Amino acid sequence: MKTLVKTFAATALIAVSTFAMAAEGPGSKAAKANVNLSTADFALDHYVAVTTAGESAGVEQLFAEDFSQKANEAANGRSAVVKFFKKQKGEKLDCKVATDIIEESADYMVAKVTLKFENFTKTDLVTLERVGNDWKVSKSINSYK
Repeated sequence: MKTLVKTFAATALIAVSTFAMAAEGPGSKAAKANVNLSTADFALDHYVAVTTAGESAGVEQLFAEDFSQKANEAANGRSAVVKFFKKQKGEKLDCKVATDIIEESADYMVAKVTLKFENFTKTDLVTLERVGNDWKVSKSINSYK
């Protein structure tokens, strides 16, 4: 009888823990990861990591709700960019990165991010804005040479 009770208890514990893990869903820990965006420099560094090193944690947190990206003739909104960077998880670009702060104040920053590849250069003008206690990327304009 005691063995039967122990078996039922063990089965119940396994079932509860399995349901708890299933409720979290696959990858939910990475999706919920908070990234420190308390300064413009932290946000810019995270933007560079997302765009060049395949960092996917905190992607939704990084981009402002009204984010827009312009690259040559194409324009992309926040949801398309977030989706793109999530698919690029772990993909590292083979390039040299340089960042220059063009303008900075207490509530916004404009930075130039230059990605030098073997056969071309991508220049990204990035606007960051303070939103509450965090900094967010609100605009990105790309050009290629």
